[in-house]
Amino acid sequence: MTPEQIGALSLVAMLLLIWSGMHVGVALALLSFLGVWAIKGYFTIAGKMMAAATYDAISNHVFGVIPLFVLTGLLVSKADIAKDAFAIASQWLGRRRGGLGMTTVIANAIFAAVTGVSIASAAVFTKVAVPEMLRLGYTPKFSSGVVAGSSVLGMLIPPSLLLIFYGLLAEVSIGALFVAGILPGLLLTITFLLLIVGGAKFFPNFVGGSEDKLPIRKFSLGEILRILLPIFSLIILVLGGIYGGFFTPTEAGAVGALGALCLALSNGKMNRSGLWEVLVETGHVTVSISFLLIAASLYSRMLTLSGLPQALLVGLGGAELSFPFLLLMYLALLILLGTVLDSTSILLITVPLALPIIGGFSVDLVWFGIVTVLAVEIGLLTPPLGIAVYVIHGALDDTSVTLSDIFLGAAPFALAMLVVLFLVSLFPQIALFLVPR
Repeated sequence: MTPEQIGALSLVAMLLLIWSGMHVGVALALLSFLGVWAIKGYFTIAGKMMAAATYDAISNHVFGVIPLFVLTGLLVSKADIAKDAFAIASQWLGRRRGGLGMTTVIANAIFAAVTGVSIASAAVFTKVAVPEMLRLGYTPKFSSGVVAGSSVLGMLIPPSLLLIFYGLLAEVSIGALFVAGILPGLLLTITFLLLIVGGAKFFPNFVGGSEDKLPIRKFSLGEILRILLPIFSLIILVLGGIYGGFFTPTEAGAVGALGALCLALSNGKMNRSGLWEVLVETGHVTVSISFLLIAASLYSRMLTLSGLPQALLVGLGGAELSFPFLLLMYLALLILLGTVLDSTSILLITVPLALPIIGGFSVDLVWFGIVTVLAVEIGLLTPPLGIAVYVIHGALDDTSVTLSDIFLGAAPFALAMLVVLFLVSLFPQIALFLVPR
């Protein structure tokens, strides 16, 4: 068996192992070891490569960005920022047709700008927004679907854990990726808002709602400033520091974590036991992510050793396929994998394989990262896996809302994401306009 055949066989074996229930990191590490052993024919060489790559994979200080932004996100969740943002947005939009849906999207966008984890957004707003919308007559499909749809903003609007993942895998500036995610994130937010406005007008039976009965709390200007000013200050501090060149992404993560801790302490949401819980959970998440990155590095080295990416590049070059056609196939593959795998796993599998292939087309890797994340995030809403949908279903106390309700409610938002993906793919400047050159 040739090295290229070993590499191709490892791809098939990996999908089978993951679908059978094996942890992604374990599958990647196992197949990397077996692949190198089969290619070189020596057990000791495979073992030494594993040992060396395990150290090299995350030894760079830039990987410190992971625990810092995870800590920031957990502290922000603890500070009840999502609940405050939802309450204020309700005052502005609550009595409009579909207003609570738009409120949820805007609050999710604000929450995303200080946390960057879609699953966290889905879990928080399931508790905050869905019961309120159901109480006011919104349909179960719309109530749960709007939370599922808007939760994906957490992985596009910076800071984004998925963009950090891509930046580390592709060796691209995380700061540039964060800046590139701003306009596509705003475009997706506006698209969701227009979708809700159109749905409320043309499909009222799907949306439901009776905002005229909504008892809206009136916030004074002082209260609004007291709640929103620290939130936007934290956003400006982190993103402005990166954009202005004052901080590296790792330093910005530290500044964001300190700011989030101050927010949680200032509103009385943090005590000693709560801080300990956040620190322990940060450690658990960081270890899990680090293991995945090590496994992905191992697998990438094994693929390079097999020569499979180079063989694919030569084959595609001989076929004289255009880049738009290759991009279409790549995005279709990402969306297809999203129906059965989680976002992180898709990035770990596809990015190391795709980068050598697109390298011959002089593609901007920052723009490529944005379209990759957009396509991957669609998978959070698509059956049968749809992790965001399962998170919402698990967090709901109302058993009358079924999985099929949530998937159907999220479907229009998945289609809206496809539209934004098409626009960003067709017009790269949407992502690259703010990126300093």
